[in-house]
Amino acid sequence: MTDTLSPAVQICRDLIRCPSVTPAEGGALTTLEKLLADAGFDVSRVMFSDENTPNIENLFATIGSGKPHFVFAGHTDVVPVGDEAAWTHGPFDGTIADGMLHGRGTADMKGGVAAFAAAAIDYVKAHPNGIPGQISFLITGDEEGPAINGTVKLLEWAKEQGHVFDACIVGEPTNPDALGDAIKVGRRGSLTGTVKVNGTQGHVAYQHLADNPVPGMLKLLSTVAEVELDQGNERFQPSNLEITTVDVGNTATNVIPAHVMAKFNIRFNDQWSVSSLSQHIEKLLNDAAPEGLDWSIEFAREATDSFLTHDEALIQTLSNSIKTVTGRTPELSTGGGTSDARFIKNYCAVVEFGLVGQTMHKVDEHVAVADIEQLADIYLRFLQDYFQA
Repeated sequence: MTDTLSPAVQICRDLIRCPSVTPAEGGALTTLEKLLADAGFDVSRVMFSDENTPNIENLFATIGSGKPHFVFAGHTDVVPVGDEAAWTHGPFDGTIADGMLHGRGTADMKGGVAAFAAAAIDYVKAHPNGIPGQISFLITGDEEGPAINGTVKLLEWAKEQGHVFDACIVGEPTNPDALGDAIKVGRRGSLTGTVKVNGTQGHVAYQHLADNPVPGMLKLLSTVAEVELDQGNERFQPSNLEITTVDVGNTATNVIPAHVMAKFNIRFNDQWSVSSLSQHIEKLLNDAAPEGLDWSIEFAREATDSFLTHDEALIQTLSNSIKTVTGRTPELSTGGGTSDARFIKNYCAVVEFGLVGQTMHKVDEHVAVADIEQLADIYLRFLQDYFQA
């Protein structure tokens, strides 16, 4: 069966068979390194580290020179498989059945990486005297993790090496139902907050000798949970706050806890910045806090603002390629979660387009073999039109 697979599907299958659960490289970057090096790319493996985070291996590959300089960005790390016994096919077997390639990361996003690798190699082969510009790969092993030792630092490293990018496609699974449904041309921002309330531990039967922090926390959380931040606009959905965890670390039912901690995440549109939203939430909590409540809030350092890409040449070239291959005119969307595009936007124009995302992060993650092949065709046509050669 291997001999009959298209290059994109074979590459994806090879990557699936690498158990690259964050932060493990699992052989995925090694597989990609050999593939691209054999095709003539100059490949660098770069490891980054930071306090209280795992060391992360990343890959940068490039070929050609001059302008335009196009970069494909993505990740080979995947989320854990969960209950492996619940999978119909082994999560790292790369099984093909009924026209589907099964395995962890097929949709998110080894399929995208494989399709672009196949397309770029085909494009390079078609230009034996050199491509009219430069193509690079920016591949991290930290997208599904803390996102500290991955794309952010790899971008800084590439800049220090003298690389200036003109445009980028991130191969995330952007399509809700069918290949060609949507291009992500922007994303809402993301802000995570941690609220802590301190009290005094004690016996529940002697409450006058203790100070229960939970009622105060409930007051604070009800305030932010019920607030309407905005109503959205023609570019973005409304901003949304979700409480994600509340924890007192208490295993006994007859003990009043000493502390309670809660976390929330806000996905916000361009009516806010990280600074303005942080200040707004802190004021809401401060106004709601009962007198004398010992509370604090801390916002995570990886907060990012929303962005919207306006590079019409990039968007239109990709849209035309999608329509030519699939017959669909993609929606220009800003919905969904976040991706490493939030970091790349500071270096060049960036959009996202990949496979159908219905099974990403799920048990029995899978994508259609035909979709991987069509995605590679879309990327190849995009390169042909983008470089106009």
